[in-house]
Order: sequence, then structure tokens, then C-alpha cells
Amino acid sequence: MQRPSGVIPETPGSYQFKDGAGRVIYVGKANNLRARINSYFAKTESLHPRTSSMVGAAQSVEWIEVRNEIEALILEHSLINRFSPRFNIRLRDDKSYPFLAVTVDEQWPRAMVMRGRKRKGTRYFGPYPHPWAIHETLDLLLKSFPIRTCSAATFKQHERLGRPCLLFHIEKCSGPCVGSVDDERYKSLVDDFLSVMDGDSEVVVSRLEQQMTESSSAQEFERAAKYRDQLEAIKLALERQQMVGERDEDLDVIGIAEDEFEAAVQIFYVRKGRVVGRKGFIVDKVEDVSSEALVAVIVERLYSEAPILGIPKVVVLPFEPDRREILEQWLTQSRKAKVEIRVPFRGDKRELHELVTQNAKQELNRHRLRRASDHTARSRALGELQDLLGLPEAPLRIECYDMAHLQGTDYVGSMVVLEDGLPLKRDYRRFKIKSFEGNDDYAAMREVLTRRLTAYINERDQPINERGERPGKFSYAPQLLLVDGGKGQLGVAEQVVRELGLEHEIPVASLAKKLEEVFVPGRSEPVEVPRGSDALFMLQVIRDEAHRFANRFHRELRGKRMTKSELDGISGLGPARIKKLIAAFGGMSQVKKATRDQLSELKWLPKNTADAVYLRFHSSSDATQ
Repeated sequence: MQRPSGVIPETPGSYQFKDGAGRVIYVGKANNLRARINSYFAKTESLHPRTSSMVGAAQSVEWIEVRNEIEALILEHSLINRFSPRFNIRLRDDKSYPFLAVTVDEQWPRAMVMRGRKRKGTRYFGPYPHPWAIHETLDLLLKSFPIRTCSAATFKQHERLGRPCLLFHIEKCSGPCVGSVDDERYKSLVDDFLSVMDGDSEVVVSRLEQQMTESSSAQEFERAAKYRDQLEAIKLALERQQMVGERDEDLDVIGIAEDEFEAAVQIFYVRKGRVVGRKGFIVDKVEDVSSEALVAVIVERLYSEAPILGIPKVVVLPFEPDRREILEQWLTQSRKAKVEIRVPFRGDKRELHELVTQNAKQELNRHRLRRASDHTARSRALGELQDLLGLPEAPLRIECYDMAHLQGTDYVGSMVVLEDGLPLKRDYRRFKIKSFEGNDDYAAMREVLTRRLTAYINERDQPINERGERPGKFSYAPQLLLVDGGKGQLGVAEQVVRELGLEHEIPVASLAKKLEEVFVPGRSEPVEVPRGSDALFMLQVIRDEAHRFANRFHRELRGKRMTKSELDGISGLGPARIKKLIAAFGGMSQVKKATRDQLSELKWLPKNTADAVYLRFHSSSDATQ
């Protein structure tokens, strides 16, 4: 790559290196763009090997100017999220950590275990390293604060039946579905539950102790025993939240263990002096970075999107990060209150940080053992596939295709992708078969492959847009195209590739289910892929994934068609109301059984529409009666 022409500004901003295909391969930020970009064009031997590899793969560099370093930091993170550059540090968190959540926006709030993105109107506590830890804590607290844990459908079902579930009978639910508790009492239970989880348990414990004493003095020993059991349950639950600081302290403690290529990060979330959750992930150090710069990157990525538990008053780090003042300003701006970055050298904070760091070291050791096995197996599998199938290069990108249908109806196709031996789910694609009706796997395979490869031909030569992206979804060709089936499916794939002039660019193969035989063009006999080999296992993995993905899409379409067929055509009942109606009754079968009065009780459903729904599943004589 040649030094960029033109005058590079000396202002803050973000810069992006791009490869020959126009893909962004590295995003950086700088207080002085000219000085930073020019540093990449020093003598090659003075650059770190990974930095040299990035510059060697790059064909161009672009930059965006901003007003200050904080804006440069925000822009850099936005571009990294958009492009996922291969040479940027990556935080790999393949776990979906569970939280204890309470849906405070509902009339009868529900406690449950939740994963995934944060939802409005829900209070979260955690994350927890294991689901069983949440279930044990929840089970203990329900003995003292019996709020509901059932789904909306289950709640409505028991509400219609007028009978509570088993949890009510074992005193782990107060029974709001059958009116056994009023709004005020239930709200008090929820508030106490939230207070204990927040760490503000003194008021609740003090009140229960007073009630226990008063009941005992009044010789109401059963009531006193009940309060005693509730106090014991609360104390057991609190013991699971280790006390590590003062009761007014909110802080995140970040521990890091690293080697030349990777780092393990552990975070302990401390709220009101108690450890209320923990989380960990692995960092791929794909660029040359110092420990101070690594800590800065980790802080940027952790708090760039609003964390579920919020940004605390204090962030405890192992050592001073690069641009500490800028990071503190940015965190303060995001929290809208003062945030301090602290490096402890003595005292309780130092001991706690050593504990978190020890967790990070143990996780790094476990990851090394897993990675040594996984990475070696994947590399060996790709090398074996190249040799066995006679490929010009190791197939770093493999695409597999499969079809699914039921007697020719709801015909669909799937495309799944392995990149470097791992599933690349963002590149998965689903296809509805449009060119024919009936049962013809060959025709379906032809349509799917033709659509995918034609799109590739149309998109590969299109210019890069102003954001450095190709406009289409099929811009890159597979290094191995695999179809599920035998010689027939292989023949279809081979013919489509040849008709589109891609036979010298895209190798094809097929994997038959019956005997796990692999076929390639030009050979009548299957390729001898050793049983139990890493290569065969990789082919089986992607074939099974394509089969699963196709069947899932087929079931979705079939389910939508069957649901629509029973409620379709009713005046005033569109898709949104159909979905709401089924959710209100807990399923389609319950909608069919619903009485006219039950349907009329839904205030959002017009009376004429409610009558039409009832008549759809009942005769005129039933309606008259």
C-alpha cells in the first residue's frame, strides 16, 4: 500500500484501512490524524508483525474528522460495530449470561430468569455465572415474598379456570390470578423483593423481626414461626451476595489476565457494597497493543452501550489506562454524574481486585486448553478438506444448502456459512421457493443456487458506497459450495455454477446422508473421507446446521399459514389483533373454546369482531343459545 495522497488533517478523528474488495479491515482513532496515519508508513521492519500484516492487506485508507477526542472515541466504536474489522481487538463473549428480572411495568409483576437484550419496564439483577445460582436465590426469596413467576399465558389460563397453580399451594405465589391478594399487598411484596435484591435489606429485615416479636408476644406462634422462616430465607439469599465494601458503594471491578495473543477479562458488579453479579469474556489481541491501551479498549467496549446495571460511580482497573482523563470525561458524560477510574494499591479494594484477577487467570488457562483443542481441530479439518477434495486453497468460507417442505407445500431453502470452521450466523440466508409448485428437490436447489450466485455476480462488481460497504448481501464467494444430497444434487450445483461461468472460481461438493458419502465433480465414486476424521465431522456439522435452519424456516411458514387459515377473513381482525388474541387466551385452541362473553371482555376487541370470531368456531344455533 502506498502512502495516501493529499494532505492529511492534523485534527482528531477516526481512520479506516480497507482491502482490495473495499472491506474495512481496521478502524482506529487519533488526536492527530496526520501523525497517526503516517506512523503506519514507517519502515516495515519497525512495525509489529500484526501491524505489518494489516498494512500489507490494506489497499487504501480513509479518515473522518471530528471536534475532539471523545467524539473520536464514540465514532471509532460505532465503526467497529458496523464493520467488525478483522484486525481490530475483538471482545468475544460466546455466553449469554442470565439475569434475575422483575417485570415492574405489569399489573402483577413477575420474577423470572432472562437472557439477551435489556427490555424497558424490567428491573435486572446480575448477571450470574450460572442459571442455578439465580434459581436458588429466587427460590429462597419466594418463601418470603411470594410474587408470581408464571408466564402470561399460564396466568390467564388459571384466571379463567378460577383455580391457582401448585406454587400457590406451597406458598411460593400469593395467587393474584384468583384474587387471593390485592394490588396494595402485592405491590408491597414486589417492593420488598426489589429492596432485598438491591441490597437495601435492613428496613425489610427490621420490619419482619418486629412482626415476629409482636406475634410471639401475642402468643401467635404459627405467625411468628412464619416470620422466622422468612428471615432465614432472606439471610441465606443475602449470604450469596458477598459483602465487599461499604453499603453506599457502587463499583465495577475489572480483572485482566493476558498473553501475547489473547486476554481473559472478569468483571465483578458491586452495588450497595455487595457483589450482585459477574461476567467474563475473552479478548482477541489481533493488533499490537500495550496493556494500558488494552485496558482502555476494554473500558470503551464495556460501556459504549448502556450496561444493564448502569455505569457505577467507580471503575476499578488493574493499571492506569491510556487517556484516563478522556475516558473519565466520556463515562461521566454517559452516566450524567461523576465517574472515577481507580487503580487500588492497598486495602480492601486491592484484595477484591486480586480476587477478580485470579478469576481471570483461571479463565485464561481454561480457555487455552479449549482453544488448543478447537483451533487445532479446525485447522486440521480445513487442511484435510483441501487435500481430499483437491481444492486450490483451504476452504476458509464454506456454504451449505438444504431444502425443506411437506408434500410440496411451504417449500424453502437454507444457506448456512462456516468461516474459519466456525458458524457465521449473520451470513445465514433463507429462501422461499417461487418458480414452481409441487415436489421437486432438484428444481428447488437450482432456484436457490441460481438466485444466490446471480446475486453474487451482480454485487461483486458494484462500487463501494460512501460507508465502505458493498450494497448487497452476497458480495463474497464461497471457497467450497456444499449441497445436502448425492450425485443428483451435485449435478444441479455443478450445472448452475457452469452456466454462470463460475466453475473455475467456486468448487462444489455434496454430502449424502445415508452413508455420509462425499461426491465431487468428475468422479463417479465418492471421495474416501476417513470415518471419525476432523474433515468429515466439519462437513457433518455444516450439513446438519443447514438441515436445522431449513426445517426451522419451514415450520415458521407452516405455522403462520395454519394460524392465518383459521382466523383469516374476519372483519376487523388484522395480523396484530390475531397475535394479541392468541396471546390473550394462551393459544389457538383456547380461542376456539372461548365463549362470547369471554371474547367480549377484551376491551380492545370491537363487539362485532368478537361476535365474528365466536361464530367462526360455533354454529348459528350455539350462538343463539
